[in-house]
Amino acid sequence: MNKAANLDPQADPQTAAPVQAGDKDAPLKEDIRLLGRLLGDVLRNQEGEAVFDVVETIRQTAVRFRREDDPQAGEELTTLLKKLTREETNSVVRAFSYFSHLANIAEDQHHVRRRRAHQLAGSKAQPASVAYALARLQDAGVGREQVKAFLREALISPVLTAHPTEVQRKSILDAEHDIARLLAERDLPLTPKERAHNLMLLQARVATLWQTRMLRYEKLTVADEIENALSYYRTTFLRELPAMYDDIEDELQAELGDATYLQMGSWIGGDRDGNPNVNAGTMQRALVRHATTIFDFYLDEVHALGAELSTSTLLVPADAALEALAAASPDTSPHRADEPYRRALIGIYARLASTARLLGATNPLRKEVGHADAYGGPAELQAELQVLADSLANNHGAILVKPRLAGLLRAVAIFGFHLASLDMRQSSDIHERVLAELFKGAGVEANYAGLDEAAKVKLLLAEIAHPRLLTTPYAAYSDETQSELGVLRAAREIRQRYGARAIRNYIISHTETVSDLLEVLLLQKETGLLRPGDKECDVMVIPLFETIPDLQRASEIMGEWMAIPGVKELIEHQGRLQEVMLGYSDSNKDGGFLTSNWELYQAELKLVKVFEQAGVKLRLFHGRGGTVGRGGGPSYDAILAQPPGTVNGQIRLTEQGEIISSKFSNPEIGRRNLELLVAATLEAGLMPHGVDPVQVARLAEYEKVMAELSERAYRAYRNLVYETPGFTDYFFAATPIAEIAELNLGSRPASRKSTRRIEDLRAIPWGFSWGQCRLLLPGWYGFGAAVSGWLGEDEGKREERLALLQEMFRQWPFFATLLSNMDMVLAKTDLPIAGRYAELVPDVELRERIFKRIAAEYGATLRCLEQVTGAAYRLASNPLLARSIQNRFAYLDPLNHLQVELIQRHRALSQDPEQIDVRVHRGIHLSINGVAAGLRNTG
Repeated sequence: MNKAANLDPQADPQTAAPVQAGDKDAPLKEDIRLLGRLLGDVLRNQEGEAVFDVVETIRQTAVRFRREDDPQAGEELTTLLKKLTREETNSVVRAFSYFSHLANIAEDQHHVRRRRAHQLAGSKAQPASVAYALARLQDAGVGREQVKAFLREALISPVLTAHPTEVQRKSILDAEHDIARLLAERDLPLTPKERAHNLMLLQARVATLWQTRMLRYEKLTVADEIENALSYYRTTFLRELPAMYDDIEDELQAELGDATYLQMGSWIGGDRDGNPNVNAGTMQRALVRHATTIFDFYLDEVHALGAELSTSTLLVPADAALEALAAASPDTSPHRADEPYRRALIGIYARLASTARLLGATNPLRKEVGHADAYGGPAELQAELQVLADSLANNHGAILVKPRLAGLLRAVAIFGFHLASLDMRQSSDIHERVLAELFKGAGVEANYAGLDEAAKVKLLLAEIAHPRLLTTPYAAYSDETQSELGVLRAAREIRQRYGARAIRNYIISHTETVSDLLEVLLLQKETGLLRPGDKECDVMVIPLFETIPDLQRASEIMGEWMAIPGVKELIEHQGRLQEVMLGYSDSNKDGGFLTSNWELYQAELKLVKVFEQAGVKLRLFHGRGGTVGRGGGPSYDAILAQPPGTVNGQIRLTEQGEIISSKFSNPEIGRRNLELLVAATLEAGLMPHGVDPVQVARLAEYEKVMAELSERAYRAYRNLVYETPGFTDYFFAATPIAEIAELNLGSRPASRKSTRRIEDLRAIPWGFSWGQCRLLLPGWYGFGAAVSGWLGEDEGKREERLALLQEMFRQWPFFATLLSNMDMVLAKTDLPIAGRYAELVPDVELRERIFKRIAAEYGATLRCLEQVTGAAYRLASNPLLARSIQNRFAYLDPLNHLQVELIQRHRALSQDPEQIDVRVHRGIHLSINGVAAGLRNTG
């Protein structure tokens, strides 16, 4: 056997059984073997036999340490790692990191392969598909007309957000896309020569990966994050989103016209909360780059259509409207006198090019034939394209619409000239400071911040109704106030240039009172976005409820908000619709996994009731992260697990970090994930909810139990994280949080304030750090204490109580999804690896005391989960994911061990600034990226 093949963990009999005949996952295993062998060949060729041998020895020793819990293997591993030179260390880290990336590519391709196999076999509609949702709805008595009406009014919006660990270079993304394409090609019937050529290209692309710098080593900027997100539009969204619309219309056997029920959103460039690098300039840059991306796409598609639609009026007539459009074209070539579609498209291209320049987009690669006036908006472009479509349909050319023109028409309806709606977000305390300055400067109120809530509300309402402004061009304002006003003025200009959908939401972090909402209304009035006389507000004010206390007050605050007469009029103008954002991250950091999920569930139920009483439609915006602790997990299950009445065709949810890459870097998987959102929204929004008294009573019993479990879990979590002496010191020493903050992995600081308080730490690095050290504590801690305590409270009723929990798991989607997500987290949790990180804690007594406590809760959580679900091992209901995680451990474990060694070196060198080595920094950064890629949802 080629020695390099051992780089694949599946070639090791300790880590995987041999491929069995008839094994549906055999192609996946073969792909992983192939990519592992190619990576090994590249490593040996590029770095030499010695480095290859080191990598393989480290992997085998790490496997022995895991499998046999062999202390000697642990000592050998430590010795091996400490002996590595700095150059060798980074080569080894890169080797293990790249395997995680290659394994992701193989798994994505296998998902596509299995989906196609189902379709080719003529299988019935797969679960979590639109076809499956429609079949379920039909069985429940929901007709297609009701579904069509629902989709015409719906808004489903994935919102891409920046993430400090997932800004990969375009060169890496391009190479990985090529590898995915070449791997997919191997499923086709190829001649021996074609197969050999394919293998050669794969080898070349893996070698390209190895020779390409994986990460950016300069400080990341918001501009970098904008470009990273836009790469997914070019790869997936621009083509797959319109194609998904077509698929759904095929399933419905009906056209939905201009319905745009799924639209893209973004925070990148507009999210100022805790990020001083976001301002009016970044917003304007984001929209210019959005426009450039969408106009490049439109121009390419129109150019391609011009080549394809060679229809001649000497052979087929054309509509008068089409002839008129052709006559208006700057193209006067006699060679195209009988080709009106081409001449019309040359005119459309010229108008698009003029519009792109007007909106600041970069110059098109292909020069237009002649000048034409810019479009006044996307509706004008859509109308001209529709002239072509109608003429073709009326003159024996309907079949020519489908290949490209139909998709372009759909894209214009979805993306407009703005591509994605950019949200603004800022913290409520900033708004308060800005208005305090404005009130004082205008002589209205000298101490606004010192007013009680009632006085604030009274003052704000009076100022909103007052025709004069607080600001004056002749006064000098602080930098903060000028920046905040500048952002809102830029938003007004952006809407005027790119359309109303370009910016339509303003999210207020840390919303705690009604005055927090009114403050943003007043700031909009100051910048022309709110016109009280017209009872119009251009940008919806959206509260974000994050902490446990905020979630508990959410319904009360929204009830007061919607009862204010002036606000009621604004909501009426918004279509009797109001959005509320719920924060999963901070509520988890505040109260732990179980309590966060329960309080979110409770808050949603209370909001539904308050909104029903007010006669206003509720749209929930779920601020989910990658980790389960931050609301992560399968989106389909999460949507179906929402309380009744909370998904009514209106839902937004954040997508970030490596989740964006795992969901949308492969076009076919991207389309599948977009379809999942629609399918889940259809089921959750239209499936009839029974009012069986027995079921209602059982649900009430389930909720009572959940409330008791939540209280116990909350106490256990708070006691560990916020009440245990030394826990903060343990966290900062036993995880890479300090390195994540120090290495400037993103444009946003890791903490809101320059302290070591966990309260001030941002939720992303909090959760991400626990994932890196393989404890993933925010995704499970407290469950064991809660369940074991509740079960043991009354020994006589223990069996009865356990049976009730088992019934809740079987019958209640919320509880089942909760446990399923926790099951996945526990499958990725690894105490021996976490123990290696604990060795970074210099205080031995502190280390042993806290790690022993965490380990005890981990054991209790495993036991309780197994008792409730009946599964003796992790991911019993998802064997493919279980095997995937198991196979990755052979590469993840060494990365973790290497990260510990690098952190030890870095912290030792940090004592003397002159000794700090950039190669150690890079090694840590590479290991962070590799572990995140291997676990796939740790952000």
